[in-house]
Formats: sequence, C-alpha cells, structure tokens
Amino acid sequence: SSRCRRDVNPEAAQKMASLRCRRDPCGVICLILTYFSVFYADYVVIQYVLIPAYSDSVWCTLHGSVFNLILLLLLACHSKAVFSDPGMVPLPDTAIDFSDLRSQSSRMNERGCEGWTVCSRCETYRPPRAHHCRVCQRCIRRMDHHCPWINNCVGELNQKYFIQFLFYTGMASLYSMVLVVSAWVWRIRNEKDGDAEKEAEETPSKHLIVAHYIILLVESVLFGVFVMVIFYDQLVSIITDETPIEQMRNRLMIKDRGSSSSSSSSSASSQPPHHPLHTRKPKLALLREVFGRGSVFCWLLPLHSSPPSVGGISYSALPDYDV
Repeated sequence: SSRCRRDVNPEAAQKMASLRCRRDPCGVICLILTYFSVFYADYVVIQYVLIPAYSDSVWCTLHGSVFNLILLLLLACHSKAVFSDPGMVPLPDTAIDFSDLRSQSSRMNERGCEGWTVCSRCETYRPPRAHHCRVCQRCIRRMDHHCPWINNCVGELNQKYFIQFLFYTGMASLYSMVLVVSAWVWRIRNEKDGDAEKEAEETPSKHLIVAHYIILLVESVLFGVFVMVIFYDQLVSIITDETPIEQMRNRLMIKDRGSSSSSSSSSASSQPPHHPLHTRKPKLALLREVFGRGSVFCWLLPLHSSPPSVGGISYSALPDYDV
C-alpha cells in the first residue's frame, strides 16, 4: 500500500472556516449586544453614578479606575475568545481515500491512533474527543459548545479565554450593582436633606438617572446570573474531564445499556464495560491543561499558553495511516 499525503494547510483552512463562522447572523447580533452592554454600563457608572455621588472624593477616581480595568480585561478576554483558533482540525490539501477504512482500523490502533474517527462532513480524520460544529462547519478538538456570544466555538485552545470572559463579566456585573445601589442610597439621603427648590430643579434629570439605574441593574442581574451559571458549568466540565457533548453521549450510552439489560440480561452481561478514551487525571492537572502551567495569577490574564495534549502525548493533524 502507498502512504497517503499528510500535507495540510491549516492557515488557509482556518481562515476560510473562521470567515464562515463569523457570518453567522446570531453570532454577529450577540457580539453587537455584548459590546453595547459593556460600553453602556461604563457610561452609566461614570456619568450617573460616580461623578454625581463621588465627584469630590478620591473614591470617584478609585472606583472608576478599578471598574474600567475590569472592563478592559473583559474585552481583552472576549476578543481572544472570538479571534483565537478554538482547535480546528486542519484539512488536508488533497482528498483522502477512505475506501479501505475498515482494513486500516486495526493498523491505526497498533500505531497509537486509537480513538481517531472520520468526519464525513469535513472528509478528514479527527483526533479523539473532537466533534463537528455545524455553525463553524469544521471539527473542533475537545469541543465544548458553540457560543453565539463570542461567535466562535469553545474548544481546546480558547476555553481559557472564554472562562476568563465569564469571570470578568460576573465581576463587572456585581461591581456595577454595588455602585448603583450605593449611589441610589446616597441620592435618597441627599434629597431628604436638601431643600424643596433644589429637588424641583433636579426633577427632570432625576427621572432620567433613575431610569438608567434600573436598566443597569436589570442588565447586571441578567448577565451576572447567566455567566455565573455557565462559569460553574465550565469548571465542572474541566474538573470531571468531560465536555457537555461527552456527558450527553455517556448518558445516552448508560440509558441504552439499561434498556438492553432489562430486555436481555444475559447478553448485556457478556458485553465489556465502556472505557473512556482518556484517563482520569488530578483536578489541578486538568485545570493547568486549560489555564496553563504557570502561576495561578496568570490564570486571570488573557496570556497565551502552550496547547494541551491528549493523554499527555501531543498529536499531529492527521494519524499515521496507509491507504
């Protein structure tokens, strides 16, 4: 048998796939809503919260600097999650012949390629734990899900930036809620101590300020609760070393085994138990695979980390196969 070509052009393939991904209307709308919400929150906090309530105090500068630093990190992490490669499986330059795939399966397992599968849509081999994304139209290594809020897949190479984006979004939501509530209390106390003429003069702008307070509170609560739930789900997925796709697949397999065992207990007992393609690792090791092996402080920054490996062994774009 002759060895098939393994030449790939990942840059061109990645560029074409990312362009298709970013043309998703839902993803574009979510991106616009995300940036609009961030800049609106910054505008309300500076213009209607800090300046009126803390203009004569050093707290105005302090709160403004801290809040804008959180927003800056939020936008940096979001941009990295949007424009980073989530772990797309490179496509070969030439078509791969899968005609004798069955005869090659045993030889692939002998060469350490166990777990590799064939994607009929990408028409290429994909490594273990890789799944096809219908929106990106590509196979993603250790795909978690496709998130419209970053208009990209959450996969092996950008999950760190996505989790950081969730973390800083939750911090910004909580911080803005505290600032709005404190400014609102300050305004109520100031109105009680002020005279009636001053209160009458500020009545038109007062309603506008209250409206901004309510809108920002609703936005902060909705986004805060939403991202914290996803943040918790992401951490659980990392610690258990199972993506949501794998969790759903394992549940279906357990359900199928239960139904088959009830109908035929003898045949079910003869079947070997299912073993995952990856071995269990310590929780800290799993976290370091996502956030990097540097200092824990660096986990909070959108810094580049070396790509993780499957089972501790780095794998190439294509398996060592013969056709």
